[in-house]
Amino acid sequence: MSRQKTNLMLNDTIRHLAAPESLQGLFHEHEDGYPLPSSEKLEEIVQLARAILFPGYFGKSLVNIHTLTYQIGVNVEQMYHLLCEQVLAGLCFSKDVNTENADKSTLELRAHDTARELISRLPEIRRVLGTDVIAAYNGDPAAKSVAEIIACYPVIKTLTNYRVAHELCRLGVPIIPRLITELAHSETGIDIHPGATIGEYFTIDHGTGVVIGETCRIGRNVKLYQGVTLGAKSFPLDKDGNPIKGIPRHPIIGDNVIIYANATILGRITIGHDCVIGANVWVTHDMKPGAKKYKQQKKDIFDLEFNNGTGI
Repeated sequence: MSRQKTNLMLNDTIRHLAAPESLQGLFHEHEDGYPLPSSEKLEEIVQLARAILFPGYFGKSLVNIHTLTYQIGVNVEQMYHLLCEQVLAGLCFSKDVNTENADKSTLELRAHDTARELISRLPEIRRVLGTDVIAAYNGDPAAKSVAEIIACYPVIKTLTNYRVAHELCRLGVPIIPRLITELAHSETGIDIHPGATIGEYFTIDHGTGVVIGETCRIGRNVKLYQGVTLGAKSFPLDKDGNPIKGIPRHPIIGDNVIIYANATILGRITIGHDCVIGANVWVTHDMKPGAKKYKQQKKDIFDLEFNNGTGI
């Protein structure tokens, strides 16, 4: 192809790509001076959060009891400034914020208030994550120490992202919580929506392929295995045939529930406390407290012993 034909082809392609009718909502126009969310900055926030919440396990600096206050202080200050920037970016980016009626200074004030509030919640986030570490350790006979759980197990990284993102979600921050949990999804293969509510002493063994939907509610002392889906079964539609957003559509999981590998629980159903759901099972109806459901072969008549979640 000649240079002239190549230039014509390139110009024609560019013209089609830039044509408004070809975009159909795929173009995000932002005002000058309004920042965009940054995956790199959010990854830095995540790494700082992990270093603050689990000092000595994560972070770039060596930490001992004499330098702990200083190192945490440095990390908290850095995290605060990055949060201010990225929360502002989320507010500016979101279509829910009308930047014509909310000037940048108003959004900056809201971002700073939100960042301060999130930082103030870090001690409680650490306390809850401590219960998750205990649950993972107690639930896995292969774990030799709590240190191994924190350093090696993907569920701790995922839950750190989730519990920080969930608090930002509760504070009404748009898009940033989802970006933070998607960082964990890419890193560990565990997909937890920041809008989900998860109680203390929660753990996921192995983890890969787990999906927890936006409106899912999970009680205390719940254990999931790899490949579990807590999803929606159907989507009510509006008069134009579009899914209605924000309605409860994911399962409610009671306390002390164990769900084994590749089980799929769909819809706004309730799994009562102390239930056990075996591997490769589909559940689309409520389960009474203490019930067990597992897949049976045609010739099998048995009562599986799940050994309180440590048996597989």
